[in-house]
Amino acid sequence: MTRAREVGTLWIGGPLSWLEQLCLKSFVDQGQRITLFSYDDIPNVPAGVIRADGRSVLDTADFLKYEKKDSFALFADLFRLHMIRAHPGMIWVDTDVYCLRPMAYDSAVVMGFELPGSLRVNNAVLGLPPDHPMLADMLAFTADPYAIPPFLKPRQRAEYQAAAAAGAPIHISQQPWGTWGPLMVTHFAAAHGLLPEVQPMEAFYPIPFPDRTQFLRPARRVEQRLTPATTALHLWASNKREIGLRHMGLPPQGSYLANLCDRHAIRAAAAPIKGRGRHVFEAGLVDALALPRVTRFADLGGHAQSLALAVHERWGAAIDLVDVDHKGRFSGAQSAWVEAYRAFLETNGVKPGAIRIVTKAEDHRPADVVANLAGFGDTCKAAPLGPLLDAGMAPGGVLVSDIRKGSGAWPFLKQRGDVTTVSTRDDGGVEIMRVVMRRSEPATGSAPEPAPAVPDEAPTDWAAIAANLAGPDGFTTANDTHSFLFIPRNPDTLVVTFDNLDIVMDKREDRRPWGFAFIEKQGWSMLGVMAGGWTWYRDPWVSAEFDRLAAEGFFARFKRVVFYGASMGGYAACAFSPACPGAEVVAISPQSTLDRALVPFETRYKVAWDRNFTGPYGDAAVVSRAASRVTLLFDPYEPLDAGHVARFTGANVMKLRAPLMGHRLGSSLHQMGILSPIILGALNGTLTKAEFYTMLRARRGFQRYQRELFKRALARGHPALAQRLGRWVLTRGDNRYIRKALAAL
Repeated sequence: MTRAREVGTLWIGGPLSWLEQLCLKSFVDQGQRITLFSYDDIPNVPAGVIRADGRSVLDTADFLKYEKKDSFALFADLFRLHMIRAHPGMIWVDTDVYCLRPMAYDSAVVMGFELPGSLRVNNAVLGLPPDHPMLADMLAFTADPYAIPPFLKPRQRAEYQAAAAAGAPIHISQQPWGTWGPLMVTHFAAAHGLLPEVQPMEAFYPIPFPDRTQFLRPARRVEQRLTPATTALHLWASNKREIGLRHMGLPPQGSYLANLCDRHAIRAAAAPIKGRGRHVFEAGLVDALALPRVTRFADLGGHAQSLALAVHERWGAAIDLVDVDHKGRFSGAQSAWVEAYRAFLETNGVKPGAIRIVTKAEDHRPADVVANLAGFGDTCKAAPLGPLLDAGMAPGGVLVSDIRKGSGAWPFLKQRGDVTTVSTRDDGGVEIMRVVMRRSEPATGSAPEPAPAVPDEAPTDWAAIAANLAGPDGFTTANDTHSFLFIPRNPDTLVVTFDNLDIVMDKREDRRPWGFAFIEKQGWSMLGVMAGGWTWYRDPWVSAEFDRLAAEGFFARFKRVVFYGASMGGYAACAFSPACPGAEVVAISPQSTLDRALVPFETRYKVAWDRNFTGPYGDAAVVSRAASRVTLLFDPYEPLDAGHVARFTGANVMKLRAPLMGHRLGSSLHQMGILSPIILGALNGTLTKAEFYTMLRARRGFQRYQRELFKRALARGHPALAQRLGRWVLTRGDNRYIRKALAAL
């Protein structure tokens, strides 16, 4: 005999996307009671969903994240256990679980296998008796966020044990994805002999994670894999990235997801997918506008379809498609992109009368929001943007633009208004910033909201920020161009970092030094050395400060001292390490010196060629021999970086090669999701070459690496090899560069 079951889920707060709305409404439409727990307001919950305060289950403000993926899935992993204990008989479901038919399981144990040929249990659907010993064991395990999981591989457990013994245990937020999720559930289900009670794959996961993009393909591909045993269907929220990047944040037409939206009357255009983790998709840019009203939106060049739709949905704005060429000229004729853009808008509910095609200068009207994505200042020169803004941007209006580093667009826009960086990405080793510019003139009509007052506890100049971070037990020192900031935490470990103050103040929203958040999470003490520009720290005052700290026994207070930096900061980490003989050094893409007599091959950084690189903190390749270990991460195919690293010949040097990752190696490793564990191991002193190269295998799925391999195969006269590589890449995902290059071969 089966019995009706209630289900529960969690959304911490903020608007739902159409995907969560669809899943919640599917339970309501099937007549199954579903409770949505939350900690903040949610403005667009489907009718019929029961609302409840998450604090009634777990009263906390500490919403744990898997930091590598910037995901609250970790907190959800914890919350579901407490929900099951607090609400007997309630089955947990993730907010990306769709109700195909009512879940009427008589057994109090409800969970399912997620992979073919595997005994791995997923926890997207989870039900247990509140007094079950498996639940008790999982609650006890999650009570210690520094616990070493018994189900990890022996090598990883050994690393964690070594870190704990060194006084720096690994917090759960830094542990592998799923540690409190499927990995833990599988372990304890097996330990309690529950595997025979686990539902087969077709119950909840007939489309397993490796095949998740089937939900974006023609609907029949999913439908043919469903069976009568399928009740709740996991749609895999990780599909959001693909949907946001390639489908305007909306379900692809003809896909299974699109059909489900039609079935449950969900208007996806009213709640597009705006972001995933740290990635903000185009539709999400609407939240960065901070305008009370928008009457007209203008797209220069046709690359902001989802933003146009989001602006129209929120404010009912008219949409101008401004048809200009790469020099900002109006031809009077309509380009090929316009019709597809218009069709997209009309298909998603924009009335034809709200869309205007602008092909002549005299028809170009001022707009409250102007979009310039993949356009002037990125793929085209920045200068033509000026006349277009003069004629087509309302006073107090907002520009959303992409800026390619080195294009000159940043100072060009700074002259016209206040510029804020929304996100950054790497394109072949060149940084591209997505920014919002607000015109300086006061608005007439559709004015932006005034900037919120900055509270006293959030200072905006570096001296005040540094003093606030140092607190009563730290210290700051400074001269005209450099400063030191000491933040005391763990007395065992001190990390000395080096950064450029211009980057901190202009490019980082949190205005924190290099590595701040990472070091803070480990509980380590920090000494941040800041340069006011590209000085390479060659100010005698900086050397004198290191001498003073050494003489006063500052470094001797700590059991371990690690000097850490990248590029210019990597040079400084190596060069100033003699202030604490026996310290460790971790440097990413460092220079050894800019002394032209020693490195005549170095053609970059002319701004610092005339500085003095002699003295006890001068030639980093020589003076760093006083360190106990120097770990250097670099791309051997970057000839200038490789030339510097070749000068480090001491027995204490460990060179870690990251081929085809570029000078901005830290950024590449971060995008691959492996920077944190690599740097954690390096700073802990536990990272080995074998472990580094094992983690570096992630580059196989990294688009920059794939692109560089493809280009090298062509450059060396191996087109057939390039084609094989291209086909291999495209069968596992998309790579725009390779896709276009293959089409041209």
